Amino acid sequence: MKKIYYFFAFALLILSSCNKYLDVKPKGFTIPEKVNDYRLLLNDQGLLRASAVFPDYLTDNVVSGDNADVSSSASFEYYPFVKRQLYTFAHGAVFEQGQSDIYWENAYSQLFTYNVVINNVLNAVDGTEAAKRQIWAEAKTGRAFEYLSLVNIYSAHYNGAAADKDYGVPLVLSEDVNVKYERVSVQKIYDQVKSDLEEALPYLSTTQSNPFQPVKSVSYAFLSRMYLYEGNYSEALKNAKEALKLNDKLLDYKDYTTKDKTTWGRICLKTDPLKGLPDAQTSPEVIWSRLGTSSYGSFNGECYVSSDLIETFKKELPEGAVDKRYELFYCADSSSFGAKVVRFPGRVLYAPYVEFNTGFGTPELYLIAAECEARAGNGAAAVGYLNTLRDNRIEHNKPLATTDAKQALTWTLDERRRELAFWASARLIDLKRLAVTGDLVKTIRHPLEKEVFEMQSTDPRMILPVPPKVLSINPGIPQYER
Repeated sequence: MKKIYYFFAFALLILSSCNKYLDVKPKGFTIPEKVNDYRLLLNDQGLLRASAVFPDYLTDNVVSGDNADVSSSASFEYYPFVKRQLYTFAHGAVFEQGQSDIYWENAYSQLFTYNVVINNVLNAVDGTEAAKRQIWAEAKTGRAFEYLSLVNIYSAHYNGAAADKDYGVPLVLSEDVNVKYERVSVQKIYDQVKSDLEEALPYLSTTQSNPFQPVKSVSYAFLSRMYLYEGNYSEALKNAKEALKLNDKLLDYKDYTTKDKTTWGRICLKTDPLKGLPDAQTSPEVIWSRLGTSSYGSFNGECYVSSDLIETFKKELPEGAVDKRYELFYCADSSSFGAKVVRFPGRVLYAPYVEFNTGFGTPELYLIAAECEARAGNGAAAVGYLNTLRDNRIEHNKPLATTDAKQALTWTLDERRRELAFWASARLIDLKRLAVTGDLVKTIRHPLEKEVFEMQSTDPRMILPVPPKVLSINPGIPQYER
């Protein structure tokens, strides 16, 4: 285990000192040797915190509180610099000089770990070839996840006409700290993600020892998302169906209610107030579990909800029906998280207080399948997927019905917004994606007391900039102007 400790000391050193992203190899560094050493690296809890949430402060879902708000955690003055910069659509940097970008630095630290495993586990001194290949494949899946997330936050959305020219992110495939790294194109990042996933798929297990382990269903789910983002709807549909064959479970929200004077655990079973809504580790909907980053990784109680999003929850809602997502996850007009009731008439606070999965889950697969069927002209097939999801989300639901593919696509995009409203950076990515497809270009409005900040969803400020700490070391790295 001494060698593992050396490895983590080295990984921490990377975050604090770098030259061309990484610094010179220290003398104490030793590559792990045994198969179990590599398994331990992939089981590191630090790898689980892999999804950025704070970029969604750019989106049309979020409304900050007033400067001195009755709900203190939603107060604009309470927000850290990065959230204020994003919410007000500030030009230029979103992090202060010298401040860490928790997502960028965390992602590249995790990429280092995955690269160590990918490039060395096949030469482990013990273990079977099958065991080595499985660990290698799991690390490839993890690396692909990091890159698809990074490129969709720090780059323009994939556009076939420009992807080979648009700036992607730095592509790091080696643990050799002396290699020169460069910012490659969006196309090259997508090519790498696809290559990693396709190479990994044959060696992944079909059964999970825990929800954080990549298996075949994860790879299919991942490919379906990648192809959706790329606009290859036939491949996205094919892979979504393959993933659903392995897990098509949905949690029935109709079984749940809320209780007052509670934060974590405020959503509970109607029949047992001590049993909360299943989370990232226990939900049957989980295909591959990932969590928000350790900082800025949650929206709980930190923002109000736009009237635009509230209106979306009213669409396609049958008379007398209740959308349980809205009832359970949002607090309208007041909140009660302790002895004191906080009142904010006319406003709605997002506050589920559940650690949701931000990796891959069955709801996303139903939505991908529905969107792809609609785009292929199969309206009835699309609403079939929507109805399955809605039956588990809406009390007294009545099925949607249409053969009109255009109508089905509209319903699907609305359902996607409701289901994935504050899930990782999904809404930001969708706003960028739908601007490229031409389905949605909108003016995003962020009110703050008597002022309203506005920005088009096509604006380059929708792309997060390279962090100042990286620029201070690599001032020549190409950037998007924002």
